[in-house]
Amino acid sequence: MHTVAVLALDGVIPFDLSAPIDTFNWARLPDGRPPYRVRVCSPAGKDGEVSAGPFSVRAPYGLEDLAEADTIVLPGTEDPTVPLPPGVAEALRAAAANGTRIASICVGAFVFAATGLLDGYRATTHWIAAGDLAAMYPQVEVDPNVLYVDNGQFLTSAGAAAAMDMCLHMIRLDYGSAVAAHAARMSVVPLEREGGQAQFIVHTQPPTPAGTTMEPLLRWLEENAERDLTLDDIAAHAGVSSRTLGRRFREQTGTTPLQWLHLARVRRSQHLLENTDHPVERIARQAGFGSPTAFRDRFKRVVGISPQAYRRAFRTRGTRGSAAVPQPA
Repeated sequence: MHTVAVLALDGVIPFDLSAPIDTFNWARLPDGRPPYRVRVCSPAGKDGEVSAGPFSVRAPYGLEDLAEADTIVLPGTEDPTVPLPPGVAEALRAAAANGTRIASICVGAFVFAATGLLDGYRATTHWIAAGDLAAMYPQVEVDPNVLYVDNGQFLTSAGAAAAMDMCLHMIRLDYGSAVAAHAARMSVVPLEREGGQAQFIVHTQPPTPAGTTMEPLLRWLEENAERDLTLDDIAAHAGVSSRTLGRRFREQTGTTPLQWLHLARVRRSQHLLENTDHPVERIARQAGFGSPTAFRDRFKRVVGISPQAYRRAFRTRGTRGSAAVPQPA
């Protein structure tokens, strides 16, 4: 099993502590087995007590147990500027040297940065604390406009629910889309949320706002994504003018018809890259792109890497069950 150690420091933020515990514990392999073993560790040692705001937490594991973890998660604390307790930085640096994946949640990025491990890396945290993080640790490239940042071995996430986005991302890297989708359903959260970052996650279709008048049109767009549709074509099918369509579409979906269509095509291509051996040229046609060049350009703009790099990262991830995190190309 893949061992996840969640480090609870004094003043730990309850949500930051519970989000990774719940998300990883919800994951199940196709045969029903849990792929993760989650342990809560603290500097106070076995059964040591740490404050979690309105209540206290007794952690059954100590810093020495971080050495056995495959992934270490660093939740935020009430005062992230407080110096690290003795032994914490050393334990985290030793784990990193052994190849352990380390991820921070919200202002847990301050804990991470205090070890020096984030020097030279891009990182994120809660937007309200981004300025302080950048000022305290100028060697860290702080980006406050994303949900999470994956540097390969080191990951950081923004505040609150972005922690779940990052955890689902790690589950998907470890065990594939199906396992991550199950964890998302059990956690009652979407596998993808729109954000400032191109994320390595997949939808069978872009999110459809249930109950809106656009629902039938969105289904039609998804079913006809491979066609060379123009705005006038979509408006004609909807029975309205292009101007009216654009206004109503943005009101109900937050985007334009063509942008929605492009996203639907990218998601379809992600599915094909993960589940078929079709060449990129064929996938470009199947997904509705005019040419392989247009497909590659759009895919990289939305996802952040090339179709070939995406396939290398995720093509067999679910069957191998590897705990390694590839460095995005």
